[in-house]
Amino acid sequence: MKAKTMTEPERPTEPGGGALRTGERAVLAGVLALIALLAGVDVAVDLRLGVPVWHVLAEAGVAVAACFGAFHLLRGAWQLRRRLDAQGRDFSAFRQQAEAWRTGSKKYLDGLSQSISGQLDQWQLSAAEKEVAFLLLKGLSLKEIAAARRTTEKTARVQSSAVYMKSGLAGRSELSAFFLEDLLPPAAASTSGEPG
Repeated sequence: MKAKTMTEPERPTEPGGGALRTGERAVLAGVLALIALLAGVDVAVDLRLGVPVWHVLAEAGVAVAACFGAFHLLRGAWQLRRRLDAQGRDFSAFRQQAEAWRTGSKKYLDGLSQSISGQLDQWQLSAAEKEVAFLLLKGLSLKEIAAARRTTEKTARVQSSAVYMKSGLAGRSELSAFFLEDLLPPAAASTSGEPG
């Protein structure tokens, strides 16, 4: 069975639903900073020229609003960068844990495969019947087994019947139970019959 490949973490979006890229944030912050600077220069010139107070206050308000907008955008970019870095670290840790689990469990899985193969040999299954038995244990349907082995569904049915006959088992569920029943922890096996 093939493991799913992992992808990089998704990029967080802004609370309003839209996502701004770092470059877009920088451009907007730069424009707002330029507006704030120009409005500040205009306020200074207007104060020297004796322009009415309401005009100076309006331009000062524009400068403050532009500064606030630039600060907000830059703060958002910084927070977004921190979240992306944290997600990247978390994803790397997850990938390392998954790889460690695969590496650590490989010897057990290989051992289980060898044990199952040994039992199938004791039942004197042919190579084709052994392959069908493994595919049955993986949960494939007869149609999927036929497709995987490039045979007909009738051939897969005949070979699976031969597996059951040679093993003395009644069907797929008994075949699976024969090999996998002891994998359940004792506590789970003893409480599985009790109502929850």
